Parts: sequence; structure tokens; C-alpha cells
Amino acid sequence: MMLLTVISVSAQSGADTATQNISTDSNVEYRLFSTKNMNIFIKLNTKNGQMWLVQWSTKGNESEVALSLVSRVPKEEEKNGRFFLYPTTNIYNFILLDQIDGRVWQVQWSVEPKDRMVVPIL
Repeated sequence: MMLLTVISVSAQSGADTATQNISTDSNVEYRLFSTKNMNIFIKLNTKNGQMWLVQWSTKGNESEVALSLVSRVPKEEEKNGRFFLYPTTNIYNFILLDQIDGRVWQVQWSVEPKDRMVVPIL
């Protein structure tokens, strides 16, 4: 009698996993981070953590609007490459990391201003 063992392996599909942006030059002031919305990027000022939503279009409704204009560090502590965004599995949320002191924030973007937020994770 032959015993057959079946092992089931479940892998997450690409839609359920976060896409990682890879930093190749830490000495740049601004970076664009893609979202899972094909028309929206987040522009990050890497030295102070300020962010904007950048919408591109082929129909003439391109725009750039503030997501958060709060500087996360004093002017004298600004440094290119200090801040970086990490995607989550939620289409509207990222984690903002201060790569020098380790502080983190939840960043929620939206086309609706009332639904945008940046809150510290303590």
C-alpha cells in the first residue's frame, strides 16, 4: 500500500504583497514612491519628511497637492536621504521611517483631503 502525502503551499499573490521601492542614491532630496493607484505617486522630501500627492494623466488633469507639509526634524537636522517610505498591503497606507533616529509614522493618502493623515506610531 502506497501512502501519498500532499503538502499544500499557499503563496500570496502580487496583489496582496507590498511593493518595495529600492533606494539607489541616498544623497537625493526628493523621491517618488508609487502607490497601487496607477495614477498616484507620493513625492517625499527625504531630508525633512514633507510629502505631496502627484497625479499624472493623459487627459489633462495632472496635479500635485500637499499630503503633509510638516517638517519632521528641525532645519539644522535635515539631511538628504533621512526619510524613506515603505509600502504596506493597504493601498492607502505607507510607513514613513526616519532612518537616523528610527521614528515611524503611518501615512494615509487619499484624493479626498479629509481622509489624508500622518500619525506617529509610538
